[in-house]
Amino acid sequence: MTNPPPDAQQANLLALADISQVVNSSLELDEVLCIVMDTIVRLTGAERGFLMLHNENGDLEIRVARNWERESIDPSEYAISRTIVNRVVAQGNSVLTTNAQEDPRFGNQESIILQGLRSILCAPLKVKGTLIGVIYADNRIRSGIFTERERNLLAAFANQAAVAIENARLFESVKYSLAEVTALKGLMDNVFASITSGVITADNQNRITLCNHAAQAILGHSHADLVGQCLPEALPFMAGDLIQKVDNVRMTGQNVVGLEFDGSLPGRGPIALSLDISPLKDATQTTQGVAIVLDDLTDKKHLEGQRRLFERMVSPAVIDQLDPDKLQLGGKRGEITALFVDIRGFTRFSEQLAPENMVLVLNRYLAVFAEAVLAQEGTIDKFMGDAVMAWFNAPIPQPDHTLRAVRAALGIRAAVQRLQNQLPPEYRLSFGAGIHYGEAVLGLVGTEKRLEYTAIGDSVNTAKRIQENAGAWQILISATAFQFVAGRINVRPAEPVLAKGKRQPVEVYEIIGMV
Repeated sequence: MTNPPPDAQQANLLALADISQVVNSSLELDEVLCIVMDTIVRLTGAERGFLMLHNENGDLEIRVARNWERESIDPSEYAISRTIVNRVVAQGNSVLTTNAQEDPRFGNQESIILQGLRSILCAPLKVKGTLIGVIYADNRIRSGIFTERERNLLAAFANQAAVAIENARLFESVKYSLAEVTALKGLMDNVFASITSGVITADNQNRITLCNHAAQAILGHSHADLVGQCLPEALPFMAGDLIQKVDNVRMTGQNVVGLEFDGSLPGRGPIALSLDISPLKDATQTTQGVAIVLDDLTDKKHLEGQRRLFERMVSPAVIDQLDPDKLQLGGKRGEITALFVDIRGFTRFSEQLAPENMVLVLNRYLAVFAEAVLAQEGTIDKFMGDAVMAWFNAPIPQPDHTLRAVRAALGIRAAVQRLQNQLPPEYRLSFGAGIHYGEAVLGLVGTEKRLEYTAIGDSVNTAKRIQENAGAWQILISATAFQFVAGRINVRPAEPVLAKGKRQPVEVYEIIGMV
């Protein structure tokens, strides 16, 4: 092969320098491929140019097809010599034919004849000795358009183009990976932000490295106040025993779950927290710090306190069966057994005591009244001075509700007797109780902000009148209520009660005890 004249060599070098600048001007793969093909068509004088790359299955597929007008070629015009392409792939060398129709190597190929292919130039694309594709250029009109100069130029250009294409591919892969990582980080950030528990991470020097929105809300501190600060400085409650537990978790690698803290935080006031502390480990299982999960128990404990208070008025068994979503303002008629109990002589007694001591004594007696009612799963409506109003059979039906009321009253008698043994003689008071059965309207009265579950009706008033007429230590039950427990209790007749609003006296019995 004869070397090209000096002028041609200089032209080739200039062309290669120009090509190198062009193909390395972008890292976008599609843009690089178009630049490569447009440059080839321009430098070689080809009519068309095709760039083929291996796909995921290892097959060569056309990625870019351009014509001399720098336009993309329609796929319907992808008529090329696969024989020549396969030869380049198999041998790894470029191929030049000035007239494929007459070239003894390819002239007998039917595809070349039918497609009218003439001048063809094809070169391999290699990166570090590995073939990644081919560059194919042709001219279907003119023969002899390509010479050794164009082949050498294409071969040299293909080496640069292959590197540029591979760089663009790598860049595209990195971009895709970065997009995936960015999307994953965005997802993790969203998940981290949406966690209702507070999460704080700290390094091995107990310096806070991360905190989510929930932690900021729970602790009443901003992100800037927490991140970068030492745990004892940012969170004073993390000093002492708690910081020692953090250090133990870091050293032993063992989790600590369910630590509870009750105290006060600036800007929050009283607070109750539950803490889980876990070691933070890297891929080599080396501890890099700790993660602290905070759950705010303040509202929960407040509700638990309210429930405990409510349980002192309503039986826990009744509370467990109530559905808050079904409670509505208004009443419903139902049958109940009402029980009224009061402390006898308390008004005169209270005049002799300081108010503080009077309230203490009052609460001791009312407490035993309430406990006896709740022991029988009764509902305490209210405390009225030195008296208690309660009923049975609502809001949860109780087939033996009258018997429960009797047992509650007898339980009060026994409890008061025990209480008197604990009190000085001057504090020993008696009680009186009244029991009646009848209809009442039961339900929620008040407003949406302040509700009261109560019973209203003549039967409630009658029970109150019976209690008012009971003597010291006496438990009176109306004849109406007695018929439901006859044979279960011992009674003796008592003076009828002249109840206000009643035309006839109310027949009552004094309860002696259970049969």
